[in-house]
Amino acid sequence: MTAQDLADTLKGRLIVSCQAPPGDPMRETGTLVRLALSAVAGGGSAIRANEPEVVAAITEAVDLPVIGLWKDGDTGVYITPTVRHALAIVEAGAAVVAADATDRPRPDGSAFADLVTAVHKAGALVMADVSTLAEGVAAAAQGADFVSTTLSGYVPGTPKQTGPDLDLVTSLSAAISVPVVAEGRINTPEEAAEALARGAHSVVVGTAITAPTALTSRFVAGLARP
Repeated sequence: MTAQDLADTLKGRLIVSCQAPPGDPMRETGTLVRLALSAVAGGGSAIRANEPEVVAAITEAVDLPVIGLWKDGDTGVYITPTVRHALAIVEAGAAVVAADATDRPRPDGSAFADLVTAVHKAGALVMADVSTLAEGVAAAAQGADFVSTTLSGYVPGTPKQTGPDLDLVTSLSAAISVPVVAEGRINTPEEAAEALARGAHSVVVGTAITAPTALTSRFVAGLARP
């Protein structure tokens, strides 16, 4: 699938992130596959998934593009941090590899551009997960096929907020020609629609759809307020 083909498929559509953190009861391959199948049944247009085993299983189970990544660790650059991780996700069948494209050092000393070159050579596309406008512009210049706002609010120096960074969506959409994907803390259909209105090409929603543990804890916390 070419970048233009996928862009056409995803324009104005929902990507559902089917992931679970370490230790969560949902973190089991068969369970995550069922989440992906539920997302398909609900009208999702693509799935975002973590780790080669899960990516492979979801790719086999659903007839939608899979955006794969590999989280290794939980600090610094840990979303598909090296070329090795990226190529394992391609081998698992992902149409797109999502990877950290922030300006932080990568653990193997490589550059984001090295990962882009390797993934393209292997026949897949790249989604750059960024936290700032400058990082998004740089990622597009280095050949990323999509740029996502995934990491805004999770990298030191970026805005801490409970909702999505819609200002970053707006600025990126005005600054680069590659499709901008809104991701991160999108909690309602109204916020998803606002992201599109701000210029996002498509929208990723994870926790608000596929994370019952986190959703339960929000309700518990709400009930505990005086």
